[in-house]
Amino acid sequence: MDETTHTAGDVLIVTGMSGAGRSTAANALEDLGWYVVDNLPPQMLGPLLELTEHAAATLPKVAAVVDVRGRDLFDQLPHEIRGLRSHSNARIVFLDASNEVLVRRFEAVRRPHPLQGAGTLVDGIRKERERLAEIRESADIVIDTSSLNIHQLATRVFELFSDERAARHTLTIMSFGFKYGLPTDVDMVADMRFLPNPFWNEELRGLTGQDERVSEYVLSQEGAPEFVDAYAAALRPVLQGYQRENKRHAVVAVGCTGGKHRSVATAEELARRLSDEPGVAVRVMHRDLGRE
Repeated sequence: MDETTHTAGDVLIVTGMSGAGRSTAANALEDLGWYVVDNLPPQMLGPLLELTEHAAATLPKVAAVVDVRGRDLFDQLPHEIRGLRSHSNARIVFLDASNEVLVRRFEAVRRPHPLQGAGTLVDGIRKERERLAEIRESADIVIDTSSLNIHQLATRVFELFSDERAARHTLTIMSFGFKYGLPTDVDMVADMRFLPNPFWNEELRGLTGQDERVSEYVLSQEGAPEFVDAYAAALRPVLQGYQRENKRHAVVAVGCTGGKHRSVATAEELARRLSDEPGVAVRVMHRDLGRE
């Protein structure tokens, strides 16, 4: 399908766990110019797709939020999605978070879970996760919001869906610090802790991997050039395969101890190496930079 024209390929289905940030994601999409329909019954996805095909100039980008608030109607979502995907490029964005985080969020707003009924909050979360298992498995993009606040989630949505029309695939290269935890919503992880840590160099300690002195130090260490060459070369056929399989977004995480020096420098260099990959828009995100 030609992505230079506005067709049903510009339809997002936003779903996921209650409390994981669907409303925040929907608001961010609206800010990006998407027409957002909230709490849409799954049975209306087909007519919505037809509407976008016939009113492309008026509704170039449409996002539909579909979730368990639809009660029994929601059970038809897997069936409706299979039908949509048989003749369109509609994509699924799934918002998720750990059970512990969801419990804290519900307790903070003092609202019951929509599926808990006479049971507990945990019972409701468990039931919802079971009902959403098939949808999560088939999602094009999964965003784990466990460690994100509403502003960080909005930023992630902006990174995913702004100015992406020219590319068939968006690659986010994320640096991070292992001491702050391994990212959960990533596709591949690289560990740069095999290189000497600039932290122990007093002249470099206060700088970051975005500084030229640190970058030159990291990338000139024994094994660094070979790793970057080999990893960039290994990613290229993966990115080409993602495009063939219509996987629109991937996240490569590059980690070091604190997410300040080695991972940042390597992420920036990988982004530079892959920026000319046909059909791929490359973005860099430094998750833990400035956190120390």
